[in-house]
Amino acid sequence: MLEIADTIELERPQDKLIRRLCTTLSGYLDQSQIDQCVRAYEVGADAHEGQFRKSGEAYICHPVSVAISLAEMRMDANGIMAAILHDVIEDTPVSKKELAEQFGTEVAELVDGVTKLSKIDSKSHAETQAENVRKMFLAMAKDLRVIIVKLADRLHNMQTLGVMPAAKKRRIARETLDIYAPIANRLGMNNIRQKLESLSFEAMYPMRHAVLNNAVKKARGNRRKIVDIIENTIKNRLEQAGLNCDVAGREKNLYSIYKKMLNKKISLADVFDVYAFRIFCDDVDTCYRVLGVMHNLYKPIPGRFKDYIALPKANGYQSLHSILMGPYGVPIEVQIRTHEMHRMSESGIAAHWLYKSDDDNKIEKFQDRANEWLRDLLEIQKSAGDSLEFIDNLKVDLFPQEVFVFTPQGAIIKLPRGATIIDFAYAVHTDLGNACVSARIDKQLVPLQTKLENGVTVEVITASWARPNPLWLNYVITAKARSGIRNYLKHFKQQEAINLGRRLLEKELLAMHLHLENIDKDKIQALLQVLSKQSLDELLEDIGLGNKMPFLVAKRIAQDDINATVKLDDGDQGQKKPLVIKGTEGMVITLAKCCRPIPGDSIIGYFNPGKGIVVHHHECRNSSVVRKKQTNWLDVEWSSDAAGDFPVELRIEILNQRGSLATIASTISELNSNIENVTVVDQDDRISVDLITLTVKDRVHLAKIMRRLKELSIVLKITRVKA
Repeated sequence: MLEIADTIELERPQDKLIRRLCTTLSGYLDQSQIDQCVRAYEVGADAHEGQFRKSGEAYICHPVSVAISLAEMRMDANGIMAAILHDVIEDTPVSKKELAEQFGTEVAELVDGVTKLSKIDSKSHAETQAENVRKMFLAMAKDLRVIIVKLADRLHNMQTLGVMPAAKKRRIARETLDIYAPIANRLGMNNIRQKLESLSFEAMYPMRHAVLNNAVKKARGNRRKIVDIIENTIKNRLEQAGLNCDVAGREKNLYSIYKKMLNKKISLADVFDVYAFRIFCDDVDTCYRVLGVMHNLYKPIPGRFKDYIALPKANGYQSLHSILMGPYGVPIEVQIRTHEMHRMSESGIAAHWLYKSDDDNKIEKFQDRANEWLRDLLEIQKSAGDSLEFIDNLKVDLFPQEVFVFTPQGAIIKLPRGATIIDFAYAVHTDLGNACVSARIDKQLVPLQTKLENGVTVEVITASWARPNPLWLNYVITAKARSGIRNYLKHFKQQEAINLGRRLLEKELLAMHLHLENIDKDKIQALLQVLSKQSLDELLEDIGLGNKMPFLVAKRIAQDDINATVKLDDGDQGQKKPLVIKGTEGMVITLAKCCRPIPGDSIIGYFNPGKGIVVHHHECRNSSVVRKKQTNWLDVEWSSDAAGDFPVELRIEILNQRGSLATIASTISELNSNIENVTVVDQDDRISVDLITLTVKDRVHLAKIMRRLKELSIVLKITRVKA
């Protein structure tokens, strides 16, 4: 291998880089695999011949530097070759097919996956960037090496930002902080995450970085004595307890110091008040024994202990964290973990290659966590309305602070802090989320919007008739719940529209003595062509949403020539029978809020294009406007078996005295009605005029309530608001 590398002249920077790569690869790959990597370099160097980076160096230096980063992670030969060739499809005439012929399908697919991602770098438009990030996750789902190559690529780009214009530096740094650093964190690659954050911070805020860096260096010198005292005290106590552990002071990186100062609005001195130490043990049992020793040595601060060994973070991170009150009254943060946990926390998913021989089971768990996350993201991206919505969901998913709750069976579910019962239900299963109506927390009934706390047991109560409510979107915070609700509502409204469109069209055809199922299929197909519709369902959905008038469609079907213009006779009045509604049809039939019709009222329906039918009271002022638009309204009537709770608004004049409103409320409650809203319209020393929105079953129920209220001595006047 070294002979091959030696044959390359050493004058050029790229020659030194390929030699360094070969030396690193010789530590874990066999000679034939290293030869393939050198061949990939030769193909890449030929393809990029004459191309230079802004710094002036040959372009091939960049992919080889990326490959060296991956070699240090002990990436396999195909991953190394993909890194060397990752820009050839995008920047040179070499095609994916040619790469497949020379290096195999696996390498070609990896290069193609990274190529799609590279477009993120050169686009600034939010929609395009979002679409490319979406592509990135599709490529990641096929092969995790795609994102590892991309992270190494981004790291080298950040390390060589120096020659870029300031505006471009800031844009690339912002993108790195928003997307790539959180992804590295989510995959447990702490080392790369910290490097990306520090480089981005320096690129975005060079002055702040320089000032903070100098201040930290000075503060570090002043702290050294205290750190040494605490470190020696910890080591001595552990030796006395017979525990063989390594102790090291932990350095905070500049970006995390900056974020803490910014978020908590504190000075650097306050950040440096916390002295941080890591204690590395040989096994898990020793970790908990060390924790006991530390709590004996220094008093723990209540509520500041976290056990990430029993309950690992979503990215697989494991450690015991505790804040203690140390000497001189300064807080001490200790992180206790095994050597293996530390290696995993630094390398994350890359440990799959880096430590493959150590403990395959634990590494597979890391891989499983990453794959599970990617499966969730794929489910989210399938139901996301567009790429920007997907990016919003992704950002929510990339920045969680976790709570741990239990199912009734004792399984642990991890959720972001602030998650509600609905988030929990969707985390367990999408079908459970779609059907939930309430829940019990530790056997106590609670509403669905209840925020979850650590350690509670949650039991979700479902019903076969239940369906997601659009209002849920106001208080769910997980991407899976948000996309699940949106996806259900989108398809549910579509199905409702199709069902309503079928009812409306069949009613019109019946008036013409026709039946939809008896219409010749060729005639239906010809109608769809004329109306530029792909399917009958699409046409029925248009009718249900009010975009097409059912009478005109029926008239076209009834006439012999489908292509002929529909002619309306003087006797044509549209529907001969009114449409019967129950008021519970869903989103395509809505009750107008201006007049709030209830069962028993005379009503009229108005087609609102794109939304369906809006039902008004016949006496509503807005209905007179509706009637003028002859083609857009239809007669509707209440079904005899309409059931449910319908809102209605009453205007009440009452004596303005203490307890009046309470008397009104208790009277309404006694008659099985619920008050939804109370608004004081006008008030003086003697009289108060109030608008009360309450729920009733029908007109009879409303009449009973109004009669009882009129009997009260405090009620001067009561009327129903119909407009």
